[in-house]
Amino acid sequence: MRSLRSSARAAAKEATHERIVGVAARAIRRSGYGGTGVADIMKEAGLTHGGFYSHFSSREAMLAEAARRACAESAAAVAEVVASAPPGQALASMLGAYLSREHLERVDVGCPLAALGSETSRQVPEVRRVATRHIKEMIDLIARQSPDWGQPAAHERAMVIIATMVGALMLSRAVDEPGLSDSLREAALKFLTSSGH
Repeated sequence: MRSLRSSARAAAKEATHERIVGVAARAIRRSGYGGTGVADIMKEAGLTHGGFYSHFSSREAMLAEAARRACAESAAAVAEVVASAPPGQALASMLGAYLSREHLERVDVGCPLAALGSETSRQVPEVRRVATRHIKEMIDLIARQSPDWGQPAAHERAMVIIATMVGALMLSRAVDEPGLSDSLREAALKFLTSSGH
């Protein structure tokens, strides 16, 4: 009976931990690393601030897990777009979804690279490692859509594509003119889809 209660407590603690990480993954994309405080995360998760340290050794540990979750959610969304695309249309579908108005407006569940790009270089090594791993995964996913996958040119094109996608989305979110925001995304999409990538 004791082990049953212990298992139930462990499962409840794990569920609570996952809830905190989920809230933090949305919060870092919405408010940035600097704008994401422990008290706010715990409150949004419906928990008391005091319980934080039973789940994380530090705020930075929580941020690293939140970044990992945000990257995993983003990668899963991209993989879903690729999987549901018609044959030969995976890259175009991916670009269209990434540079869409919906993605522009849904910062809290969108790409963490575009939401956090300029802040990431100032984060602890664990957070930067998570971002680096995600960038490499995205480069590989894009390169795999190329007919010459495995060749250096496909990898290089994939790096240019990811840099253009992320940069265009970041700039589209930065400007205060909706028309310019749309034009930035549309120009990047037109360039990337018409350049034979």
